[in-house]
This record gives sequence, structure tokens and C-alpha cells, in this order.
Amino acid sequence: MFFRILFVTIFWTSSCFCLSLEKMNVELNYPWGMTWIDSTKLLITEKKSKQIILYDTKTNQSKFINHTIPVQGREQGGLLDIISEGNTVWVSCSIKKDHLLTTAIFKSRLENDSLVDTELIFEALPYIGSGVHFGSRLEIQGDYLFASIGERGKGMIAQDPTNSIGSIIRVHKDGRAPNDNPYIDNPNWLPQVFQIGVRNPQGMSIDPLTKTIYISNHGPKGGDFVGPVIKGTNYGWKRVGWGGKNYSGRQIGDGKAWEPGLLKPDYIWVPSIGVGGIKFYQGDTFPQWNNSLLVGSLKFRYLSVLPRLNNGFGEEKIIFQDKIGRIRDIEINQKGEIYLIADEYQTFLYKLVP
Repeated sequence: MFFRILFVTIFWTSSCFCLSLEKMNVELNYPWGMTWIDSTKLLITEKKSKQIILYDTKTNQSKFINHTIPVQGREQGGLLDIISEGNTVWVSCSIKKDHLLTTAIFKSRLENDSLVDTELIFEALPYIGSGVHFGSRLEIQGDYLFASIGERGKGMIAQDPTNSIGSIIRVHKDGRAPNDNPYIDNPNWLPQVFQIGVRNPQGMSIDPLTKTIYISNHGPKGGDFVGPVIKGTNYGWKRVGWGGKNYSGRQIGDGKAWEPGLLKPDYIWVPSIGVGGIKFYQGDTFPQWNNSLLVGSLKFRYLSVLPRLNNGFGEEKIIFQDKIGRIRDIEINQKGEIYLIADEYQTFLYKLVP
């Protein structure tokens, strides 16, 4: 007999209902991103090994996908996010040139067990020697591809829209810059740049109510946040720190969490939770969470939900903590079951069900 699940952990949440975490039969090594290619199959990236794994949730079988993406990275770099439409696949990663690194996006086509016709459609300029803050979550909205680009530890570079470091970019799916991006009205902006002033945004999801894309963003010592991606706006890094301080304890800028003219985040954590992947929930499995935002914490190793409250979010509610490690990414299937990966060595794919 073929068993689908390795084990089940059952627990009660603070909302007084019973949940189970099912450990799926696919071993992973520092996974980073996931995407559905149909109703049952997931593509999963591994940051350090540079592997892409295809896992079938129906048959419980997995296999490696061949690819030629020139991933080069260290520290926080490597093979990062992945997103797909049919057999078209986009992958973000760190790449190297002249001993320097940057965030890049490649477009490929999945054919049998390989990614073929791979082409570079975006590279964040300039290349920088740092191995941190690549950002790198991807989202598709209509004809456009959005991507988050970290500021690579360089602070005020995120205030310069003539480069794409510390920004949210918006391009067509082939990498072309849309003719309604902010540069049309402001020639100082790089054509691909849609929003500036972010530090290290590693989560992205579309709000089902407003159809607005939201990001999660790492603050320094305090100041993690979630907020909308709005054309031509500026979240302010490193003029402001969203309530956080430098790791040295010194204040950022004038010590303000926000300044007039900057976009305000919708929800801020002080101290930081190491905010990872986010996902707006829609489905029948957990109807009490519909249209709310699921949030993964890397630092405190929890999954939480931010319930909707008017145009923002209510008080965060932790669903579980210290069950699977540093939660990196969240995906939801057509049944509304929640799949999770953790940024851990020798980990697994997990499914959350009632």
C-alpha cells in the first residue's frame, strides 16, 4: 500500500479549532519558492542546491527538473522564487558578473522534465558585491510581472529611482517595460521601476478584494511591514525605518517611522518577526480566513493570519509556532488547503488542513 503522508501533527489554535500539519513525502533542502503548474503539481525551488523539484500532490511522487539557469550566489543569494502560467515559468535568482551579484529573472518553458528556451528578461542594475537583501518574490497580475528587488544592504540607494535596487519592478511577461510605468511622467525613474524605498521584500500576494498587490518587507531591528504596491510611491527606506532602528541601536534618519509624502505600510511589526512569504487566503477549507492575509515568520517560526478590518488589517493571530521551522513560502490549492515550506536544512513540504 502506498502512503501519502509521513506523519500528522494535530494541535489546537488560539481560535479553539483543531488543525493538522501533514508532512508530505518530499524531502527539501532550504526551499525558497513554490508555484502550481496545474491543480495538483507544485514546482519548488531550493536556494542553495539550485534545484527545482516537481512534486505531484495526487501521486505523492517527485522528480528533479533540469535547467540551465546560471545561478550564482552566497549568503542570502541562490535560486529564489518561481511562478508559472501553464507551462511558462519565471524564476528569480542571484547571478554574478565580474565577482559582483544581482537579482535576475529568467523566463523558460517547462517541457517534459526540463526548463527549455530559457532567457534572461531582467537584471537589477547595478551589480553589487554584497551577498544579502536580494528580495526576489514574483507575482503575475494580468499582462504584467511584478518582482521585489532588495537594496543589497546599501541603504539610501533605495531612494534613487534611476536604478532598480530597493524597488518593486513591473514589466511585461517578456521583460519589456510597460508604457504606463512611472517613468512616463517622471524621466528620472528607470523604465521598469514601479515603486521605491523598500529594504528586503520577500513576500508578495494579490488582495482578492481590491486586486492590489501587497508586499512583505524586512525592516532592520524592528519595522517589518506589509503594505500595497502603488504606482510611483515611496516607502522611504532609508530615510525612515518604520519604527525600527539600526542593528547598532542607533536611530534611522530622524528616528521617524514615517514622513509626509511617503507611503504608509498597512501593518508594522516592532520588534521584527523576520517576515517571509505572505498569501491572501481564498478557499472553502478555512472559510473563517477568507480574504485575510496569511503571514510566515522566519525569526519566530510561526504562521499567522491578519484578518481584514475595514481597509486594513486587524490584530495578528498566530495559527501555530515552532512546528516546522522558519516559514519561507505559502501556497494554496483549489480546495483551499495550505501548503508550506520552511527555510531549513533537510525539511519537507507541509500541508495544513482542519
